[in-house]
Amino acid sequence: MAKADGPLRIIPLGGVGEIGKNMLAIEMGDDVLVIDAGLMFPDEQMLGIDLVIPDIGYLRTRKDRVRGFLMTHAHEDHIGALPYVLREFVDVPIYGTKLTLGLIRTKLREHKLAEKATFREIAPGAPFNIGGLRCDSYYVCHSIPDAVGLTVETPYGTIVHSGDWKFDHTPVDGRQTDFGRLAAIAAKGVLLLMSDSTRAEVPGYTQSERHVAEMFDGIMSRAPGRVITTTFASNISRIRQIVEIAAAWGRKTAIVGRSMENYTKTARELGYLEYPEGSIVHPNEIGKLADHELCIITTGSQGEPTSALSRMALGDHRHVAVKEGDTVVMSATPIPGNEELVSRTVDNLFKLGAEVIYDAPSRPHVSGHASQEELKLLMNILRPQHFLPIHGEYRMLVRHARMAMDVGVAPDKTFVLTNGDVLLIDEKGARVGDRVQAGVVYVDGLGVGDVSQGVMRDRLSIGSDGIFLVVVTIEQKTGAVVAGPDIVTKGFVPEHDAGEIVELAKQRVLDGLAEAQTGEHLAESAALKDAIHASVASFLYERTKRRPMVLPVIMQV
Repeated sequence: MAKADGPLRIIPLGGVGEIGKNMLAIEMGDDVLVIDAGLMFPDEQMLGIDLVIPDIGYLRTRKDRVRGFLMTHAHEDHIGALPYVLREFVDVPIYGTKLTLGLIRTKLREHKLAEKATFREIAPGAPFNIGGLRCDSYYVCHSIPDAVGLTVETPYGTIVHSGDWKFDHTPVDGRQTDFGRLAAIAAKGVLLLMSDSTRAEVPGYTQSERHVAEMFDGIMSRAPGRVITTTFASNISRIRQIVEIAAAWGRKTAIVGRSMENYTKTARELGYLEYPEGSIVHPNEIGKLADHELCIITTGSQGEPTSALSRMALGDHRHVAVKEGDTVVMSATPIPGNEELVSRTVDNLFKLGAEVIYDAPSRPHVSGHASQEELKLLMNILRPQHFLPIHGEYRMLVRHARMAMDVGVAPDKTFVLTNGDVLLIDEKGARVGDRVQAGVVYVDGLGVGDVSQGVMRDRLSIGSDGIFLVVVTIEQKTGAVVAGPDIVTKGFVPEHDAGEIVELAKQRVLDGLAEAQTGEHLAESAALKDAIHASVASFLYERTKRRPMVLPVIMQV
């Protein structure tokens, strides 16, 4: 165990005050342990952005102290940033359960990092060391197999990190949350509990995954044609249930979509997914089966534009053309911010004649996250001295913190943090210390972190009001205009309306240049650009009440 060399530092670098990009650092002495490295999908304001990952600037400053990345489970919001983080930390080992490491390998292969990375498999109840920190894990129920909660022994006591979890007493894989282990952890005393807050606003208990089987059974029994189901590629238990129920109703299942195919292939190879014999067909065989004998499982539950379901809804998928008689089942809840994309996909499916099961009461879906009564039960079992809600938007964290106080955690020992806040714990107790660097890094194509907030503001400006390019050539010695101004507009006003505005803007450019050039000394190029920008921007706003991006270009001869 690490020696008590200064306070224990708990630092969320992502996943608090937001859903997604979960990452948390535990620092004790010279050892830094990083739990999870997730991504977040962009919202509609993030033009051109593919993914959002945590800012690891703080980890860079501790590069020689980072001892391991410890993964709770293999969902994208917990492992999705690894291919980008590992580029700088390729020598740091990755710890996880068998399936989690298998799916991480699959992901890293796409980025040509799988051969360089170091993997260390963990198993619940088998302690292991990361640097000077003694760690262990325990099984939890979630919407992917092999998910775990974690314990970390520190000089000041035991920390428990819940991972993503719920209490499911009838899980599909038969592997229940290990209440015995939780009781044993509690018996030793818990210094700090960090617990998932995703459903902290939802009263009661989260339903068992078995409930989904009953709903799918009803859908399969009455569907006249093909059943096309979309869910998360990583929801192995859900995929298994769909295949089994389809087979019971005489349907064969085709799995469509690259990520779905990769995840199910890995899960089968590792023994986490079994199908009834003869129940699976290749996507190429879809056209050879009668509609009532076919079930299709695919990706696209979040309306992602490049997903298989979105392409089907637009009629440009190479294997599946949605048609009248199809029943499309949305077996997932839209992630906050994705509602519009999902609605658009549902509309397109209805236009093609499909019956779409998408609204909350009728879609076969249950969450993989604990609701309020389960959250209270975990706190009552573990009885932590301190409590830190994680994995949730700020209001969720606050609601979870209030629940902790309701079950007996002292208000001054309950903390609601934002990304970059540091929770310090030592023999004097716990307190919030200084902030560290934290934020977002945008992944845009092959670029990671090269799109700044300034670039995003420029994209929004161009996207909302267009661009107004002014090119003028001046004589270097006299400052006289010898060519132009020439003006090019894109996305500002229709070309047939632009004539008068452009001519008046040209005069404003000349007026602005004349004003800037008064006096004995000729103005610098930067000053001339500022003058053009100011005169043209004010004129355009007066005339149109729009603020296009004005780009002055000055050439000197």
